Amino acid sequence: FDIRQSGTYWYHSHSLFQEQAGLYGAIVIDPREPAPYRFDREHVVLLSDWTDMDPAALFRRMKKMSDYDNHYKRTVGDFVRDTQRDGLSAALQDRGMWGRMRMTPTDLSDINANTYTYLINGAAPAGNWTGLFRSGEKVLLRFINGSAMTYFDVRIPGLKMTVVAADGQYIHPVTVDEFRIAVAETFDVIVEPSGQDAYTIFAQDMGRTGHARGTLAVRQGLEAPLPAPDPRPILTMDDMGHGGMGHGGHDMSGMKGMEGGCGANMGMKGMEGGCGANMAGMDHGSGAQSHPASETGNPLVDMQASSVSPKLDDPGIGLRDNGRTVLTYGAMKSLFEDPDGREPSREIELHLTGHMEKFAWSFNGQKFMDAEPLRLNYGERMRIVLVNDTMMTHPIHLHGMWSDVEDEHGQFHLRKHTVDMPPGTKRSYRVRADALGRWAFHCHLLYHMEAGMMREVRVEE
Repeated sequence: FDIRQSGTYWYHSHSLFQEQAGLYGAIVIDPREPAPYRFDREHVVLLSDWTDMDPAALFRRMKKMSDYDNHYKRTVGDFVRDTQRDGLSAALQDRGMWGRMRMTPTDLSDINANTYTYLINGAAPAGNWTGLFRSGEKVLLRFINGSAMTYFDVRIPGLKMTVVAADGQYIHPVTVDEFRIAVAETFDVIVEPSGQDAYTIFAQDMGRTGHARGTLAVRQGLEAPLPAPDPRPILTMDDMGHGGMGHGGHDMSGMKGMEGGCGANMGMKGMEGGCGANMAGMDHGSGAQSHPASETGNPLVDMQASSVSPKLDDPGIGLRDNGRTVLTYGAMKSLFEDPDGREPSREIELHLTGHMEKFAWSFNGQKFMDAEPLRLNYGERMRIVLVNDTMMTHPIHLHGMWSDVEDEHGQFHLRKHTVDMPPGTKRSYRVRADALGRWAFHCHLLYHMEAGMMREVRVEE
């Protein structure tokens, strides 16, 4: 194949679950021209998740009991604390909403450290992969998330990280303490270690159940302290695109038409006792999100977001106001202008849909096997709009073509190959259909893709 770009990438199998079983690795393509930054040495930092369990058996377990790994369900003690903080009525209302959805606000990741061991370059935390440096050097770290299902929150206590590339493409340098890396994303960062002999590379999973760990050191065998894990995050209704249906003391005035104790549950399906009407189509004021007809009455769709936005400046669930500077999509800006330059001639909107309990995932409520291909005209510039109707975070990857993320005003912002979609987000990106043929378009969470969140894209003359 023709190499048309440089930077940090990776490869993996797309056959069944071979990716989970270890068939992946890093690709680094050196640039023809010097990079717009200087560094003295570099290390690849490949993050992944490992299980000795047969991946197909793990998938079967997810279909039978999707919350198997969620050991952190809320307790009576949590209810008492919420009551003291927010009052009995608000606490009861919150529990009622989650109960009617048959979901839990602690279900951030389908599979976590109760099943997985988190690795850096194939080494478990006790194996302590070590990258060497000399004091005062600029060290380029090429972070790759090659995991099957895990989002990592990465920091190096004592060191600032200057992010210089995302998904292999140069960005205006931005200095942070921490970044969240979605499955399949890559970030290149420069660090300048000096003043101590060892630093810990700490990558905790998004649900705070475990971590990968490595070390930057002046020689092999050194270690630095491990930071304590952050508190486990709790999802709110706001996180999931249900504005006005806040958690705890948030404003609940946006809930209309909830009669007879049916509960504040706009757009949630599966209500008992005559409250099962899907209220996603109700008027919730300006900015209400519409939904494709294929989602209506669909047994594979358990919720729909009613109030969505790009959230490009949101660090993400569990990272807000943590005292550290956290990378966001809004903070990253490509070092170049729109490589195409044309305004999109048409737009396709796709909704990320699912049913948590059934572990069913799809676009627009249609699994891969039931959906028609998306057809693009060779050479056209078009816009894809994604709306996340689920309570999960999804990294969406289009094979063969770049995804040029737009800002809140519809202007070119950031070139990527994988676009992260947190709950309650609506994000758009431009695509130049410059690759003839049939391409995969899918969630890069391996078991979500296998469960149906995938489409075929055909680029035709």
